[in-house]
Amino acid sequence: MPEGPSIIILKEKLKPFIGKRVLNADGYAKDFDATLLIGKTLKGIKTWGKHTLLIFSKFSVRLHMGLFGSYRINEPVKKNAALHLEFTNGYVNFSITAVKLIEQPLDELYDWSADIMSDRWDSAKALSRLKSKPKAMICDALLDQKIFAGSGNIIKNEALFRARLHPESIIGQIPDDNLNELIKQVVNFTRDFLKWRKINQLTKHLEAYQKDICPRNLIPFHKADTGKTKRHSYFCERCQELFD
Repeated sequence: MPEGPSIIILKEKLKPFIGKRVLNADGYAKDFDATLLIGKTLKGIKTWGKHTLLIFSKFSVRLHMGLFGSYRINEPVKKNAALHLEFTNGYVNFSITAVKLIEQPLDELYDWSADIMSDRWDSAKALSRLKSKPKAMICDALLDQKIFAGSGNIIKNEALFRARLHPESIIGQIPDDNLNELIKQVVNFTRDFLKWRKINQLTKHLEAYQKDICPRNLIPFHKADTGKTKRHSYFCERCQELFD
């Protein structure tokens, strides 16, 4: 699943289409009539977490690629796209992507302070939201888009490793200093993620996600599907403290 930094990169790649008119639009996306975009001009692009928001004069279109979605710009796809948009200067195909028409103002729908990639991100609110879920495991909270919009399994694993926190720690048992350190590491790693993804070096720099050995202690990582989300976690039982 594309995480927040990858969606920022998509936004940057789509910028040449801003100010351009849609010449043709089609696709198999459920409950979305792509033809309403024909003749409309793309006014802007915003992102929130894992959502890409195409802004037109009277509405926006939300794109969410989920676990298996992808996109191709000025490249054909083998099968019909969920959404195909042809502009006056090129085209884009979104595959295995949920598409939704949004007629409300985006500020009424989105809390930008929860988006870890946003300039309006608010660490204090993130701490408050974490503390409102005292019985939850921290691994689940890191995937909660209402707390960390844009975070996915890579960010979860890397931030927990940097903050030396065990993924099965119970939030109510974690001291505030440790929670604040985790929040800081989420933001720091996310910025690194974006930098490394842009130069195709993300995998080279990962320390925990899909790794076998802890780089601090040189012992095997423990691998488990943790929390209610049952997503893969990679952690060191020596240097990542369990608060339970």
